[in-house]
Amino acid sequence: MPGLYTIPVFHVRVRGIYTHTVPVDAYRGAGRPEAAYVIERLVDAAAREAGMAPEDLRRLNFIPPSAMPYQTCSGRLYDSGEFDGHMTRALEVADKAGFAAREAQAKARGKLRGFGFASYIEACGGGSPEPAYLRLEGDGTISLRIGTQSSGQGHKTAYAHLAAAHLKVPMEQIVVHQGDTDATKTGGGTGGSRSIPVGGAAVAGAARRLAQNLRELGAEALEADVGDIELEAGGVEVAGTDRRLSLAELAVHPAATPELLNAQDAFAPPEATYPNGTHACEVEIDPDTGAVELVSYVIVDDFGAVITPALLEGQVHGGVAQGIGQALLERTVYDAEGQLLTASFMDYALPRAEDLPPIHFETRNVPCATNPLGVKGAGEAGAIGSCPAVMNAVVDALWRTYRIAQMDMPATPAAVYAAIEAAQAG
Repeated sequence: MPGLYTIPVFHVRVRGIYTHTVPVDAYRGAGRPEAAYVIERLVDAAAREAGMAPEDLRRLNFIPPSAMPYQTCSGRLYDSGEFDGHMTRALEVADKAGFAAREAQAKARGKLRGFGFASYIEACGGGSPEPAYLRLEGDGTISLRIGTQSSGQGHKTAYAHLAAAHLKVPMEQIVVHQGDTDATKTGGGTGGSRSIPVGGAAVAGAARRLAQNLRELGAEALEADVGDIELEAGGVEVAGTDRRLSLAELAVHPAATPELLNAQDAFAPPEATYPNGTHACEVEIDPDTGAVELVSYVIVDDFGAVITPALLEGQVHGGVAQGIGQALLERTVYDAEGQLLTASFMDYALPRAEDLPPIHFETRNVPCATNPLGVKGAGEAGAIGSCPAVMNAVVDALWRTYRIAQMDMPATPAAVYAAIEAAQAG
């Protein structure tokens, strides 16, 4: 709950309310979007009331890098983070300094312009241990078995990349088997952005073990010292010579034993990972209709070491799209009798490609200290920083002309138009 700020104490009161509405279950971020939303909306409101720039109030209260590792008042241990640096970079890329000129241009066109941003931190990538199993097969491929299961995130690619890098083979030579309970004894599964911080660390550990096994097997097969054996281009070779065996040849060598052809490792995270960053966006509002247009969007994130940049950016873009949907479109509506009126996608609004702005994404990577890869979970971050960033921009636009200081999600055209009408009525 303290977020990225040096808050020494906090008090929380929770009320559970039983309703007859549809059940609530885990959604991308699972609690962290709600926390970031409340914190970052409050920080903006406090800055407005104090007559300060929102970035200045944040700078006064950010946990500095020199305080890392930092124990929060809620018991979390942040291992790393450069929160001010991420925010400063995001505001620079978003050209906050040039906003006044863009606002004036929008005003000349009869539009309201707003600039908003939000800084976030989340806890993810922890949980139970995750084992990984590697085996050199008779055809020279390497099978990788792990208990996580991807549903579009690209884990197969990331796992293959990690294993191939340690074993010096093409990625196509790694055959990944996910979530097969017949082949994998245990596994913590996919969730909480843990697959790469936890599963990836296990894959890398198993790959290092298998690499050592293959060097030992190669030394025996090629009658050389283990220290002279190198893994290279899908095989083993004696350094400085042309003596070489492919992995397919090595797999069927008489010296190949099950102990040498197999390797496994497991990683038990000592603490969660804490990805963080800043989202900044600009909106234009048509005061005659209440329609909100997202003009630009900037993300500066810290995910520690990055394994597969393209997959990472895709994950963040997807999360941002979901957060924008929450901020501007999505809501459940019931009639007076409790009948759900938005029960299908015919009635429940989701963002389409035309609703999304150009997205600038970059990372400022501070390696994580709690796993051997230095990575931080990335699957949910896009949905965490986006809601408060968009809503802070909407409120900024409304405040500048109408002194509207509060607006709840979703900022639909009807809701924005009603707020403007109420403000004009005094």
